[in-house]
Amino acid sequence: MPTAPDPRPPSPERRLPGGPVLQDSLTEALSVAFFEELASTGYARLSLEAVAKRAGAGKAAIYRRWPSKLEMTIALVTRFAVDTPEAVDSGTLRGDVLAFLTQTAAALRHPLPSRIIPDLLAESTRNPELAQALSTAVRDTRRAKATRLLDRAVERGELPADTDRELALDLLAGPLYWRLAVVRTPTAPDYLDRLTDKLLAAFTA
Repeated sequence: MPTAPDPRPPSPERRLPGGPVLQDSLTEALSVAFFEELASTGYARLSLEAVAKRAGAGKAAIYRRWPSKLEMTIALVTRFAVDTPEAVDSGTLRGDVLAFLTQTAAALRHPLPSRIIPDLLAESTRNPELAQALSTAVRDTRRAKATRLLDRAVERGELPADTDRELALDLLAGPLYWRLAVVRTPTAPDYLDRLTDKLLAAFTA
């Protein structure tokens, strides 16, 4: 998720074509406030007035950037998904899988995503537009990046060319998400190492 605005001088203003000048520093402050409010109240109860108040801005500042709560949610969640780092290339499949799990665990343990992700997934069952946005921005983007992890392993000869990538991607994401985001059970220090070994065994079975 976006981090809090830093203390450096604000970025230069920018003007949208045919539109008003938008301050990048205010846009970032609104983005941070949105995710904090979303984590605090959930999508259903989130109000743009509360987001603006948290950011120290007027509601009009939001509407100059995003026309509705849904549009703001889609735009910011999409930006977050696109900005997630590429899967680490460690030179080995085991190193890549462990790095992927470590990055994913860090995100799921963060106080904002750990509350926001399950809430948005639940809300998407009632909101087709949100569901489509999450599928395109989050699921497809993350799976594409993880697929490159598998492709590299095939190129190195660590996985066969006919590896079932769809199943492998489900295995990469499923167990860790279930443990940290659904049942929220504490993990031992070596949990990710043990999970990595089990995944490698499944990939090569």
